[in-house]
This record gives sequence, structure tokens and C-alpha cells, in this order.
Amino acid sequence: MKLTILVTNDDGYFSDGINALVKELRKFASVYVVAPDREQSASSHSLTLNRPLRVQKISTDWYAIDGTPTDSVMLAVHLFFKKRRPDFIVSGINHGPNMGDDVTYSGTIAAAIEGSYLRIPSIAASMNDYVPNMPLHRAAQFVAKLIKAYPKFKLDSSVLLNVNFPKDNGRPYTKFQITSPGIRRYRDVIYRKTDPRGKHYYWIGGTPKWQKTPGSDFEAVSKGKVSISPLRPDFEETESLKRLAEMTIKL
Repeated sequence: MKLTILVTNDDGYFSDGINALVKELRKFASVYVVAPDREQSASSHSLTLNRPLRVQKISTDWYAIDGTPTDSVMLAVHLFFKKRRPDFIVSGINHGPNMGDDVTYSGTIAAAIEGSYLRIPSIAASMNDYVPNMPLHRAAQFVAKLIKAYPKFKLDSSVLLNVNFPKDNGRPYTKFQITSPGIRRYRDVIYRKTDPRGKHYYWIGGTPKWQKTPGSDFEAVSKGKVSISPLRPDFEETESLKRLAEMTIKL
């Protein structure tokens, strides 16, 4: 039986990354696209609860949602896949990296996290040095190979794979490394500007500086390797839980 794959992202249903994925994955799977109707970068794991969501059919098995990446996965799984859940969820290919601390902000990662909560094998894929109209088919080909090899990983479905690609050098991606999230710090996080009426406004931004931690996603990508980080979005801290439970604490 053909695999069924749900594709989403946080760059919008029309993005280069989503089109490259769909073209490649449809060679061996039934692919459905349910993605935001506009860019939702840094939307994290937010759900839209204060207004109704609207769905626009773009073409056969391709839908745009006026909400977040997490909304897209929720609607797809609980509305479009009522009878049979997808075998995989792939989020991406994101227009920019999702490494280190940024996984907590990323809408791309959030869609895969939602998949892991639903116990559906999920992959988030991102291109580090993305520029508009750059070729993404080689990254999509690697994602396809990863899906086909997925049973070899023997992962629990609560674990997602966060994949980050180095710059496309015109050759197929063959070198990869299993990594952990790196660390980066921002300088000048808040930019203060003044509008023509003399009132201040602010941009959240900053220049990132990575720590070249051995075995990290950033180190792998900086060496031209594809980074594959297994992530489990589990907030329970086992060691502290056990230690605190054994203590007598008076407040």
C-alpha cells in the first residue's frame, strides 16, 4: 500500500520548499498539502482559538488555512484524515535554518511537534542558506530517502526528526550527521526606530553568534553535512522530579 504523507510548513502553501517536497514525495506516496495561506515564521506551537478558521481548496489534495502550522496539522488529521491517519507528516522545506534554540520558536518544528503528539512519525526540514528561487529538489530527494529508511531508525513516534541542510552545492546530499541542538546567542535583540511623527517603534531581531559545540546541528551544517536531530517535545525533567519528590520541603 502506498504511503500517505501530509506536507505542511510555516512559509505558506505556495512556497518553494513545499513545492519541491510535493514533487519529490509524489513519486512514491500519496501526498496531501494542508498549510498556512501566508508566512507564519516564528509562530511556534500556537493554536488559533479566538476566531474561526477558514479553509481554501487550492487544487486536488492541496489546501490553504488562514491559521498557523499547528492549526494546519490539527485540521488535516482531525478533519481530512478521519478514517485513516497519514503515515508521515513532513514540515518544510523551511526557507532558513531551524537549529539550536530556534526550535522553540519555529512554526516548522511546531507542525512536526504536533505530529509527534498525535503519534505520527514526523520530520521537519530546513535549508540553512536559503535565497529565493534556489534549487531545493536535492534537499527534497534527501527527505524522500530519509522517509524510505525511517524504519531502520527504530524511533518511537513521539520522537521527531529535525533536519537542517547546508547550502546546495549542486550535488546530491550524501553526508549527514546525527546531532544535538546547538546554542546561539543574539546581539542587539531589540531595535528601536522612530516613525515620521516622532514616535518610537521596535523590531525584534539581532545578529546571531553560534557556539561551535561538538556534535551539534550547527557544527554539522557548517561542515557541509546534513544535520539530523532527534527531538522529543517532553517537558518532564525526570531527575529533578525524582529528587524533589524525595525531599521534605516546607513553603
